[in-house]
Amino acid sequence: MTRFFAAQLTAIALLLAGAADASAAGMIDFTGTASTSYLGGGSSPIPRTTVTYNGNYAPGTIVVNTAERRLYLVLQNGQALRYGIGVGRDGFRWGGVHKITAKKEWPEWTPPSQMIARRPDLPRHMKGGIENPLGARAMYLGSTLYRIHGSNEPETIGQAVSSGCFRMTNDDVTDLYGRVGVGTTVVVLNN
Repeated sequence: MTRFFAAQLTAIALLLAGAADASAAGMIDFTGTASTSYLGGGSSPIPRTTVTYNGNYAPGTIVVNTAERRLYLVLQNGQALRYGIGVGRDGFRWGGVHKITAKKEWPEWTPPSQMIARRPDLPRHMKGGIENPLGARAMYLGSTLYRIHGSNEPETIGQAVSSGCFRMTNDDVTDLYGRVGVGTTVVVLNN
């Protein structure tokens, strides 16, 4: 009987030690379990991957394909990083070429007047944080109202759900944010 309890206590100690290591690395999610998604929002249903890319865009360009619901960061040697994204729902998709004009970590959100007219229940302003719909990072696109931003709703990735912005999981948007700078060209293909 003593051996049984000793084995159980050892197993519990190992689990707690693993959780402590994850916590020290900042990787405990809000349910208290170890997670690689320490920014909230869960993992993407469409994993980030490196793919062969045959476009005529310079390395460092972001290409958003709204029909595929994918975002590509063009790399060297005919490759790109491909991310799953959420795109604008019917009537809110758009295309064009812009530059990233600003980048913000845990951005605040003030819904534009057009959105408030459609959804008067929305808050007029939200501080940045895990509950904020812009998520962990935002990259602002030119003089438009649109952004590439994080989301605390990973289930919307691969869906047409937004009012024109491009949603990514917080993990993916943080990865992209670290790879691009202000001035990066963003090509939005709306086929």
